[in-house]
Amino acid sequence: MTDVPARPPTAPSPRPAAVAAPPAAGGPPARPAAAPGEARPAPLVPGSVVQEIDILVRAKYPVLYMVTHEEERAERIIAEVARRQNKRCYSWSLTRGLLESGTDLQMKKKVSEATTDPYEAMNAVIDNVENAIFIFKDLHPFLKQDIRIVRRLRELAGFLRDSPRTLFLVAPSLTIPCELEKEITVIEFGFPTPGEISQKIDEMIELVKGNPKVRINLGQADRERLIKACSGLTLREVENVLSKTLIAQLKLDGEDFRAILQEKEQIIRKSGILEFYAATEAFKSVGGLENLKEWLSKRAQAFSEKARAFGCTPPKGIMLLGVQGCGKSLVAKAVSSLWNVPLLRLDMGRIFSGLVGSSEENVRRAIRTAESVAPAILWVDEVEKAFAGVQSSGASDGGVTSRVFGTFLTWLQEKTTPVFVIATSNKIRDLPPELFRKGRFDDIFFVDLPLPAERKDIFAIHLTKKKRDPQTFDLDLLADRSEGYSGAEIEEAISSAIYEAFALDKDLSTELIAKALAETFPLSKTMKEEIEDLRKWASERARPASAFQPSQEAFKTHRALEIG
Repeated sequence: MTDVPARPPTAPSPRPAAVAAPPAAGGPPARPAAAPGEARPAPLVPGSVVQEIDILVRAKYPVLYMVTHEEERAERIIAEVARRQNKRCYSWSLTRGLLESGTDLQMKKKVSEATTDPYEAMNAVIDNVENAIFIFKDLHPFLKQDIRIVRRLRELAGFLRDSPRTLFLVAPSLTIPCELEKEITVIEFGFPTPGEISQKIDEMIELVKGNPKVRINLGQADRERLIKACSGLTLREVENVLSKTLIAQLKLDGEDFRAILQEKEQIIRKSGILEFYAATEAFKSVGGLENLKEWLSKRAQAFSEKARAFGCTPPKGIMLLGVQGCGKSLVAKAVSSLWNVPLLRLDMGRIFSGLVGSSEENVRRAIRTAESVAPAILWVDEVEKAFAGVQSSGASDGGVTSRVFGTFLTWLQEKTTPVFVIATSNKIRDLPPELFRKGRFDDIFFVDLPLPAERKDIFAIHLTKKKRDPQTFDLDLLADRSEGYSGAEIEEAISSAIYEAFALDKDLSTELIAKALAETFPLSKTMKEEIEDLRKWASERARPASAFQPSQEAFKTHRALEIG
C-alpha cells in the first residue's frame, strides 16, 4: 500500500480580494490586455458549454442559473469566459461574502462583513461599476423562503440588463420562484466531457509517476474504456475513484473497474430516490417469453460504439403489461444481467414527498442520477400507482402529479442518453393515454398467465432452486393441477409444500405440492373480471411476450411466462 501524493495547493490570486470602488471618471475600467507573448485563448468548441456561456454573457443575459454539484468546475469555466472577455470575476458564498474568484480559502480578508448577507451582497453588485461577472453559490435556499431576496434579485436582474455585468447562480438543485421565471436563464451544465476526464487521468498519473510501487499500463483502448467508465461522475468523483484504485491496487490499467462501479452505486444510494440492483438473475431463469427475449437479445449490444457506428439508435424502453405475479419484475432484473448494465428502480413513492415543489425537483433529480450512471436500465414498477390520478390532479393535489407526469413524459420523448426504461403495469385502464404515444416506448408487451408447457418449466426451475431433481416429480400432473396459476403462486405452493414436508419429516413429493396447490385460490379466480379486461385491451394494442402456440386455441390472447 502507498499513499498518493496530495496535489499542490492553488496559489492565491495576485489581485486584491475586494470589489473595486467606482472610478473617479465614471465608466467601467477595462481589464489590461494580454501581455506581449502571452498565449491567446484557444478557440471555443462549437456547441460546448463554454461557448454557450460566452454567447449569453456577450448578449447581456442578466441572470444565468447553472444546476450542478461541481462548484469548482463551474467557477473555473465561468472565470475562463470572464478572462476571454476582459472581465473581472467575483464569487459570493454565505460564509465568505463577496470575494474575487480564486481567492484561497485560507485568506481571511473579505470584501466586508456585510456582504455575507445575500441582500447586501446584491447591493454590492449594484454599487460595483466594473465590467464583471458575479457567481452566487448559496442563494437557492433563500429563493424558497425569503420574498425580500426574491424581490431584490428581480430588481437586480432589471438593473443588469443595461450594465456590463452578469450574475450567475450556481446550485445543486433548480429553485426558481414564479416571480423570477422570466428573469432567469437556465444553463444545462452536464457532466465532465471525455476531454476533461482524460485531463484528470493525466493529472493523477503525473502524481504517481515517480513512485516505483505503482504500475501504469494504459493503452489507447484501455484509456478509452476508462474514460467511458468514468462518464457520469463529477471530476472530484473521478479523482476519488482513481486515487482509491491506485492506493488499493498499486496499478492503473484496463482490467478492473470495480471501484468505478462502486462509486456509481454510491451515487444511487445518496440520491434517496433510486435503488440499485446488482445483476444477479440470469436470463435463462426466465422461461417462455420467446418474443420478448428475442427482442431484448437483439439489442444486447445496442449501447456499444460498434452499434452506434453502424447506425443503431439506442433503444428507449418497453412497457410490460400483465397479470400480477407473472414475473415482470424478474424480466427487468434479467435484462440487467443480459446487457451487463446497472439496474435502477425508481420508487415513485419517494418522488411524491410532502414538501411543496419538491416532487417536481425529485423526478428531475432521479432523471439526472440515472443519466449520470448511463448506460443503465431504469425500472419503473407498477407505474399506474404513480400516474393514475393525472386527469384529476389539478383538483386533488394542486397539479403536482400532472407536472411530475409531464416532466417524465418529456424526458421519455426527448432523452438522448443511453437509459433504457422498463415500465410495468397491472392495471392498464388506470394509465393516462399519453403514456402510450409513439416515441415514448419502443414497444408494449403483454404477459399473460403461463400455459401448461410453461408451467412445467416453472416447476422445474423452482424445484432446481430448492435443490430437488425435477425428474423425480410428475411435472405433467402439477402443470394440470396449476391451470390459471401465476408463476409467483406456483413458487409459493412449492415453498408451502416444503414446510409441510419438513414438519412431517418427509421429503418433498408431487402429492404435497398438489395438496398445496389445491389449498390456494389463484388470482385468475379472485380477479377473473379484471384479468379478462386486461386481456381484451392487450389483444389489440400490445405484442404477446410469448410466441403463439396454435395448440392453445382456448386462449383468446397469446400467453406468456415470467417466473415470479
